[in-house]
Amino acid sequence: MQTGLDRLPSLNALVAELRSSRVGLLAHPASVDRGYVHALDVLAGFGVRPRVLFGPEHGWAGHAQDMIGVGDDSVQGTRIVSLYGERFEDLSPRREDLADVDVVVIDLQDVGARYYTFVWTAVLVARACRDAGVRVVVLDRPNPLGGSVLEGKLQREGFLSFVGLEPVPVRHGLTLGEIVAWRAKVEGYASLVRVVGVTGLDRAAHARAWDRAFVLPSPNMPTYDTALVYPGGCLLEGTNLSDGRGTTRPFEITGAPWLDGRRLAEGLAKTGLPGFVARPLAFEPTFHKHGKQSCGGVQIHVTDPASFRPVATYVALCALAHHAHPEHFRFRTEKYEFVDTIPAFDLLTGSAEARERILRGDDARAIAEDASAVGEAERAVFDEARGAAAPV
Repeated sequence: MQTGLDRLPSLNALVAELRSSRVGLLAHPASVDRGYVHALDVLAGFGVRPRVLFGPEHGWAGHAQDMIGVGDDSVQGTRIVSLYGERFEDLSPRREDLADVDVVVIDLQDVGARYYTFVWTAVLVARACRDAGVRVVVLDRPNPLGGSVLEGKLQREGFLSFVGLEPVPVRHGLTLGEIVAWRAKVEGYASLVRVVGVTGLDRAAHARAWDRAFVLPSPNMPTYDTALVYPGGCLLEGTNLSDGRGTTRPFEITGAPWLDGRRLAEGLAKTGLPGFVARPLAFEPTFHKHGKQSCGGVQIHVTDPASFRPVATYVALCALAHHAHPEHFRFRTEKYEFVDTIPAFDLLTGSAEARERILRGDDARAIAEDASAVGEAERAVFDEARGAAAPV
């Protein structure tokens, strides 16, 4: 398998174009080739030295935790512009950040869930480039969850945010390059965007077929196993359940000081949802929710990635935790990804329906099936986005 960055040395015309252009680079720690050489150094090997570097959420170095604003910096004498600050406006490059640039190269590893903000940073950068008359080259990377399975409804009107700037399924089956090219085509600036696509990989293949290690793209996305549960596990951020930050298995482990892990595990087994085992456990997060407190909970062990449905599984988990502990379970009401007027769980699921049904006490499996359903609208978005790019 070759990523866009792996393929760059063989694309002589593109390399020559970059050498003769003023270049910006949007990247993070997972922006490495098959030899684990970072994109910045790969470009330097061709004599291409970016004028400006852009860092997404978690920072250029990938050091910051979730929803932590990152300031501008520099590396090897090159200015780093942070694209994650304290305001929504900080998510896009300013006109002056692009004033000395002809082309922005984007190389970011996505993980196949609409909540993961890197793809939306890439879209916002492409829009800023459109406004500044700057070209965009996306060095694409594969979706670690493959490109054939979808799960989760599109967001309803009024529920778009930085964890879903455009309506796509929760588990979208697309690459970052496909989403950027799709939005460029829909919004009328496709001529400015080129995607260097992935080669040598079956579209349905997961990260285990990549013939290389999974390089963590953010602090709490250390492994393919994390990415596999994440389209469901991120929903925990909209509740007062631990999302596993501060443990060695983020998003796989969840619980709370007041939660009965054995009861939750038994309830999940009774739903009949496939592809996993919920194992009761006790844990103590070192930081984040319930930091330094002993928690009861479960670890989600995926036994069959092909049949596992992360969105359905974690919606059911949240429902069962509420039903068992209604006096303790809470949905997050604090500001979440720059939005303080809509509950985080609603932004993540795309509407208020699942949260309201959980609070009503509806059957956990029924809520999960509805929230994870894929219909004609979801498939239409997938087909349109998949066909938008004409990869280099």
